[in-house]
Amino acid sequence: MKKRSIKIKGHATSITMEDEFWDALKTLAVKQSRPLAAIISEVDAARGTRNLSSALRVYVLKNI
Repeated sequence: MKKRSIKIKGHATSITMEDEFWDALKTLAVKQSRPLAAIISEVDAARGTRNLSSALRVYVLKNI
């Protein structure tokens, strides 16, 4: 598991995910020609009450 700190809408947050999910998320960002931060912000906005790390894992699984 790797914890990373990022800024979303101007505030800092930490996301903890397995390396494999980080790698897959980076791969998706390249394939979509989008910054990783843009994908994370989009997932954050749409996640509802779900934990951000969990929402990102689901996003990866749905888009790989």
